[in-house]
Amino acid sequence: MRLFHLAIAALAVPAMAVLVVAGGRTVQRGEGSVTVDQIQADVDAAPQEPATSAIPGPQPIKPAPHSRSIDPEMVAPPPLTPEELQRVEPRAPLSDLALAGPPKPPKLKMPDDWNGTKLFQPVASAAGVIEAKGYSVALSGVDVVGQDETCTDDGKDWACGVRARTAFRAFLRGRAVVCTVPPEGGRDLITAECRIGKQDVGQWLVENGWARAAEGGPYVEAGEKARAAKKGIFGSAPILTGLAPVPPAPSPAPQAPGSILQEEDGVLTPPTDQPEPAQ
Repeated sequence: MRLFHLAIAALAVPAMAVLVVAGGRTVQRGEGSVTVDQIQADVDAAPQEPATSAIPGPQPIKPAPHSRSIDPEMVAPPPLTPEELQRVEPRAPLSDLALAGPPKPPKLKMPDDWNGTKLFQPVASAAGVIEAKGYSVALSGVDVVGQDETCTDDGKDWACGVRARTAFRAFLRGRAVVCTVPPEGGRDLITAECRIGKQDVGQWLVENGWARAAEGGPYVEAGEKARAAKKGIFGSAPILTGLAPVPPAPSPAPQAPGSILQEEDGVLTPPTDQPEPAQ
């Protein structure tokens, strides 16, 4: 009997130990766990905030210290005292395109020893105009006499323009002319002084009456002397009586005997009553 009780006691001790350990774990789990009801209660107890509470709202704009009130019905500059006004010089333009007028062409740089451009084999297109080497130069201080200009002498017109051009060409004779023109020529008409050697070409034209002196030019006195002396275009028409007479028109050749041609008004024509050629 005693052995039976001892065996039961020996088995009861480990069983009690197991029950004690299991009960302690249950108590710890019950203290650390949170039920759903407790979480819902905590959420309901916390104060509710809007979803955009984290984004700051617009702050009022502070006016600048120099701002002023403006009447919406009127547009006007701010009031200023005369002491605050100050006149300043306008700034220089950024480029020539900003100027009121067109820009001036650049000046050509001439060599220090430049004394004119030599033009070879000049041709006079009119009394006072020279063309050579791609240049077209009108003599300065001279009124050009056009080749189609006519002058009057005793009520008769004569081609003084052609006569003046012929005299100018005879004076040039293809000699080189030095004119105060740029080294590079162009198609535009240039007014310049020209000379052959030391002789002024414009002076020669005006002195001999083959051109008129421009008003205010350097040849006014020479032009008055040529007009008083009736030289060149101021003189009389050239005399053409010494020229050889114009030969008369040749007469028609005499008609040979036996010729079938007939003469009518000086023209030889075949007869109209000729027989038809044989077939």
